[in-house]
Amino acid sequence: MDGTAMDASNPPTANAMRRALRRARDGVALDLTEAAVLLQARGEDLRDLCASAARVRDAGLEAAGRPGVITYSKSVFIPLTRLCRDKCHYCTFATVPGKLRRAGHGMFMSPDEVLEVARRGAELGCKEALITLGDKPEDRWPEAREWLDAHGYDDTIAYVRAMSIRILEETGLLPHLNPGVLSWTDFQRLKPVSASMGMMLETTATRLWSEPGGPHHGSPDKEPAVRLRVLEDAGRSSVPFTSGLLIGIGETHQERAESLFALRRVSRAYHGVQELILQNFRAKPDTAMRGMPDAELGELVATVAVARHLLGPTACLQAPPNLVDGEYERLIAAGIDDWGGVSPLTPDHVNPERPWPQIDRLAERSAAAGFELRERLAVYPEYVLRGEPWLDPRVLPHVRALADPATGLANPDAVVQGHPWQEPEDLPEAYGRTDLHTAVDTEGRTGDRRADFEDVYGDWEVLREQVLAKGAPERLAGDLREALAVAADDPTGLTDDHALALFHADGPALDALCRIADDVRRDAVGDDVTYCVTRNINFTNVCYTGCRFCAFAQRRTDADAYTLSLEQVAERAAQAWEVGATEVCMQGGIHPDLPGTAYFDIARAVKERVPGIHVHAFSPMEVVNGATRTGLSIRDWLQKAKESGLDTIPGTAAEILDDEVRWVLTKGKLPAATWVEVVTTAHELGIRSSSTMMYGHVDTPAHWLGHLRLLAGIQQRTGGFTEFVTLPFIHTNAPVYLAGIARPGPTARDNRAVVAMARLLLHPHIPNIQTSWVKLGAEGAAEMLRSGANDLGGTLMEETISRMAGSAYGSYKSVRDLQAIAEAAGRPHRQRTTLYGEVPAERRAAALASDGHLPELLPVLD
Repeated sequence: MDGTAMDASNPPTANAMRRALRRARDGVALDLTEAAVLLQARGEDLRDLCASAARVRDAGLEAAGRPGVITYSKSVFIPLTRLCRDKCHYCTFATVPGKLRRAGHGMFMSPDEVLEVARRGAELGCKEALITLGDKPEDRWPEAREWLDAHGYDDTIAYVRAMSIRILEETGLLPHLNPGVLSWTDFQRLKPVSASMGMMLETTATRLWSEPGGPHHGSPDKEPAVRLRVLEDAGRSSVPFTSGLLIGIGETHQERAESLFALRRVSRAYHGVQELILQNFRAKPDTAMRGMPDAELGELVATVAVARHLLGPTACLQAPPNLVDGEYERLIAAGIDDWGGVSPLTPDHVNPERPWPQIDRLAERSAAAGFELRERLAVYPEYVLRGEPWLDPRVLPHVRALADPATGLANPDAVVQGHPWQEPEDLPEAYGRTDLHTAVDTEGRTGDRRADFEDVYGDWEVLREQVLAKGAPERLAGDLREALAVAADDPTGLTDDHALALFHADGPALDALCRIADDVRRDAVGDDVTYCVTRNINFTNVCYTGCRFCAFAQRRTDADAYTLSLEQVAERAAQAWEVGATEVCMQGGIHPDLPGTAYFDIARAVKERVPGIHVHAFSPMEVVNGATRTGLSIRDWLQKAKESGLDTIPGTAAEILDDEVRWVLTKGKLPAATWVEVVTTAHELGIRSSSTMMYGHVDTPAHWLGHLRLLAGIQQRTGGFTEFVTLPFIHTNAPVYLAGIARPGPTARDNRAVVAMARLLLHPHIPNIQTSWVKLGAEGAAEMLRSGANDLGGTLMEETISRMAGSAYGSYKSVRDLQAIAEAAGRPHRQRTTLYGEVPAERRAAALASDGHLPELLPVLD
């Protein structure tokens, strides 16, 4: 049954329709009920609704500088494979291996077949290669897996990536990728080779997926929650993304309205939805839904108009012209501003029975409705004009070769021809404020926020609403006395309820908790306070990831931006060795020009210059960045990094290992599951790591508990963590704090409770608990040593990340300074290696001989 029939028993009243239409005319925000009412407008009511929707559209086109313009993309349709693991009941695109063989086709289009279509499209002036395929065919069909193996591809995404590069290089067309459900990591793999990507949401009506007989039943990739996650990951990855609805597949008007609101939420949160397609269901023979009535044109027109009201003047709305039987004027009147991809060469392989209109005919009909038809690219003008971070620097030259620099639309005079697609081969040349590691202590940062503060992190208002909806954490009234008794007797016996009660301890109970933790520390590792003589080297702060807690990241054009050369990195490591260091800790921003092999070069350059130094480098985010840029698996990339000189990795980029919190803290950083994958893979390869937790922002004790339980579980499986590092959130210059969303860091009580509970919950699996003097100062660090910590971290020599965030405790502590902190806590001290081993006498002597004289020994390098 179609959506109209499902709502027919409960149509809106005349009064409800009048109220909703008046609110639409007045430009008042519509709620869900009003949207569902308006989706049922017909006759004069529908004309009224369309008139107000058209006014909203026209205001947006005027503001965008293209009044009276309706766009389309001249494209070729490349069905890379018609195999799919899903079983949508209305689809004729997907097929089975036997049918492909009988028709003389391979399981995938061959490279020659793909390029033949793309070349012919380029000759006809097409500028978009729409690459469409079934979801993860190798998961269902052995024949697909065999084809990929035989041709040297790890998975379908690897083949999509390879063919996209060849299309860019050999034809000049811009790939727009529709490979179905993608993971966050998949987006990182495909963004450098595409101008844009897409996936229809279709509907958020879960019952159409979960109930037998539903159009999506038996299709794992059609679960609405999964598809919404894809849309969010696209936004987090700054990918210009196309999505939309398929109407008339059995959803009610209420469910259709809910779907539109879901799309609006994602669009507002990330600003990455470049267009919405509103597509009407057309029944096809030889499908399970062949007897389903087509969605009526009135349904589509009303949906377009309601979508325009809900998504506003800046939204780009498209309706496929080949599915509406020539009723172009009605769709224009309802508020569309785009006709989508139209091909002079290839059919619509999803709707092959519906040929594309001739472009000249489409222009005539658009002109009759008062609109000029203009060609756009696969990526919409807004993103063309913005450039980074929406377009990867490896694909940006290809886009600019075809774009009108003034409007971002297609340049009608552009020659469509291939251009080299090239990974950068070397670390970018040194530039910018390379003295920031010292100047941040003397001169400070240029400003408290980036110039693009209002839009680079997503929509602050949406984020604020999201956090407020969760409410403040409740203080639990659990039995503290019982929990303290269990902690003292055997910390491994603490239940989650016990732990949550202890996380809230204060006053005498907190003092008792810290004493118990300190006793456990003494039994586990003794009284020695350990420290490492190390130098931090942050080789670049250029980063477009969009972490909302980070005040370190800069655009390449910002006043505080810098990048070090390989020679400068190696020289700083050599200087550290001269003053007694046993380790360099190297991390940097996700610089868009950084090749995936640059990390190997950095490790190799340091080892060649200082063979004896321990290279502790590259956060899990950097590992994923390197792997996706090189096309290597995480395992293979880590193995190559190890061969290049990498010894251990920092367990940073963890923040809170709960995606509910992560997606508030960061727009585009790796998900918790990917962080876990990186560190566990490293451990399996013999690359040990630290572990960390940044707390005191939008998190709660329940998040702390989950984080620590997760780390303990990993350690029980791998044994690869060397320590756990507590990282109190530094709020001063953090964007998420400046936007009024995060707390101003943890309280002194929070710090003591977190350190104590880390000691108890990680016992006996992670014996070393480290406190941060950079974030807490000497007195604060000493207090943590009395609360269960046993390690002070390193001398650092330079520290930019916390200082840019507003930490007031400098970027260097001498060996004697660190020893004084231990003595203030009433404890002996001992220098250690990265792996908590004994330090050679020569290294200890070198460190003491130069102690306190680092400013003279470590000059700023030009």
